[in-house]
Amino acid sequence: MSESYDLRLTGGDVFIEGQGLSEVDLLVRDGRIAAIIDRQEDAAANEVVDVSGKLVLPGAIDPHVHLGKDIRVPRDPDDAERETASAVAGGITTMLVYLMSSDSYVGELESARAAMASNSHSDFGFHFVLGTPEHLEEFQKYVELGVSSFKFFMNFRGDEGKYLGLPGNDDSFMYDILRKSAEHGAMINPHPENIELVRMFRDADRDESLPPLQAWNAARPPFVEADAAQRVAYLASVTGASVYCVHTSSREAVEALTRQQEAYPNIFIETCTQYLTLDTDSEAGVYAKVNPPIRPREDVEYLWEAAKSGRIDSIGSDHNARHRTNKEKDIWTASAGFPGTGGILPLTLSEGLRRGLEIDQIVDMVSTRAAKLFGMYPRKGTIAVGSDADLVVVDMHAPSTITAKTQHSAAEFTPWEGTELPLSVVHTIVRGTFALRDGELTDSLPGEYVPRARSGAAALEQH
Repeated sequence: MSESYDLRLTGGDVFIEGQGLSEVDLLVRDGRIAAIIDRQEDAAANEVVDVSGKLVLPGAIDPHVHLGKDIRVPRDPDDAERETASAVAGGITTMLVYLMSSDSYVGELESARAAMASNSHSDFGFHFVLGTPEHLEEFQKYVELGVSSFKFFMNFRGDEGKYLGLPGNDDSFMYDILRKSAEHGAMINPHPENIELVRMFRDADRDESLPPLQAWNAARPPFVEADAAQRVAYLASVTGASVYCVHTSSREAVEALTRQQEAYPNIFIETCTQYLTLDTDSEAGVYAKVNPPIRPREDVEYLWEAAKSGRIDSIGSDHNARHRTNKEKDIWTASAGFPGTGGILPLTLSEGLRRGLEIDQIVDMVSTRAAKLFGMYPRKGTIAVGSDADLVVVDMHAPSTITAKTQHSAAEFTPWEGTELPLSVVHTIVRGTFALRDGELTDSLPGEYVPRARSGAAALEQH
């Protein structure tokens, strides 16, 4: 080859979709993968990086992130910089961020993009949380702006959404959202919890003798998630909508969704790293408070079996960066949620391989499937000629330890504090630029907005 390239990655075991790990070299030009060649083949490159003995995987995708100090909308440079630093430190090259507002998202998107521009280590796209009739009136505008996936809080009845500035809603509003999404080739990402049942348990006598995570699980038991999940999945079948059930935490919810999938295929399941690695006996205690709650060990085991059998589509983090001082209270008054985007790839890879999952299953859950479902494939989620050069290099023989410092988040804590891993993320490359090099963040901030015209079944049909 006489052409010159910007970068050559040589010597690594490269994951090629449909082929598995392959002894090939990658050539990058202008932020894209320009060629995949034999290791012995000559090709001139401005820089050659030896990754011998390491895995080269498609950059991971976090489809479930909340940014901003109030977790509604990123508004300040550090809202983007710190949390995308956390992402690339763990091999995430693209994140999809939920914007939550009662105002028009035309203006909110502009503000969020401004905050993210020139401040992001990773690429980014957005989901919008729909909560008002005005949002539905602007649905087509949102799709034209490159947002084709939308969240709906099924638990926002009455004043439950007041803390986010969102009004109460009901099933008729949910039906309209599903119908709109079907018309526009979009997908709905519901937060499924039956809030009437939650209120009943919340207002009942609390058993103060239980450890904090056990108490929180008892206050929002798995069946309140499963009940809502099967209800929205059934209404999806009625309207022809695609539904992506976020942060699925329990056996009951997976089984409810699987039953609905038997009759209607356009239902997809996300779980989160915390539901695969933490349980109600976790030493993290109140730091691991989240909704839905961390579940007992039997749910963790079931979710891994579901992953192994192909019933889990993707893994997100539900990352938010509220400061640790909001957590240092009792389980009832502490805020819900925690940072986690940097743990998706290393935790899933180490634990998944230990449990006998194949590397192709893991790559699909942490990268490829999300790219396909959210209309970013084959630009994202795969190593192929013409795809963005979004790559993560992993040393499977270099142990590492998760700490708040290694996670970089402004939250200044992690529920995985002290967790030892048998591997390390060495390099994270975003469109050909090193965002993480030799385990250290670089000064580069290459992140760009990723518009998405279709999501769900409409996106899958394009491939």
